[in-house]
Amino acid sequence: MATTSEPSTQSISGAKTAKVVEASAFPSATAGWTLVVMLTIAYIFSFVDRYILGLLVEPIKAEVSLTDIEIGWLLSAFTLIYGFVGIFMGWMIDRGRRIWIVSVGIALWSAATVATGMAKNFTQLFAARMSVGVGEATLSPATVSMIGDSFPPEKRGTPIAFYSSALPIGAALASLLSAGIIAWAAAGGSQTLPWFGDLSPWRFTLIVVGLPGVVLAIAFLFLKEPTRRPAQTSEDIISGSGFSDALKYLFENFA
Repeated sequence: MATTSEPSTQSISGAKTAKVVEASAFPSATAGWTLVVMLTIAYIFSFVDRYILGLLVEPIKAEVSLTDIEIGWLLSAFTLIYGFVGIFMGWMIDRGRRIWIVSVGIALWSAATVATGMAKNFTQLFAARMSVGVGEATLSPATVSMIGDSFPPEKRGTPIAFYSSALPIGAALASLLSAGIIAWAAAGGSQTLPWFGDLSPWRFTLIVVGLPGVVLAIAFLFLKEPTRRPAQTSEDIISGSGFSDALKYLFENFA
């Protein structure tokens, strides 16, 4: 007489163990939120460095003798490189140590902001702003990846929203900082910084804004990267996920 088979105690126990292992793979809430707060601070820094140049156009244009066309290219330099390099950065972040990549990115865009303040001509300014774009292209892809590995799916909305709040905060800080620093620097004329010498107000502003990012980049080296979470099933792995496939998709859907 045929009987209905019952799941074995061993299989039930194994399933429960797998769920426990899966849940324990996420970092603690403290570790996860520490990482989110640091990434959000970095995002705020990135927006300050990104927007501040547009607030300094007039003094830069006057001192470096730039044309309106050159100013247009200068303001576009960040966006042009950021959009393209971001594809490669996403590919690299999928394969490399994300905390280190972000640390290098912060150091690069901060140093590039300082270099913008030291630039003597249009070519140097353009190269520096492109470098800001390269550095900042590391942050958001790494953030999305690490938040996904730090929180279970049902708890990711809050940290992502917290990180996204840096956009308006960074833009506001860029306006406030640049206005305050320029007003203070202009009141006393040229300012002097060790190793940099005498600086006009706009140069002083860019250097003062860029330097703290180097300290932040070092701080990231002491953070623990969350363990990458493998796909649960073979269906979760999207075929054709290489860099060339990303470019192909963009080309086919450009219109």
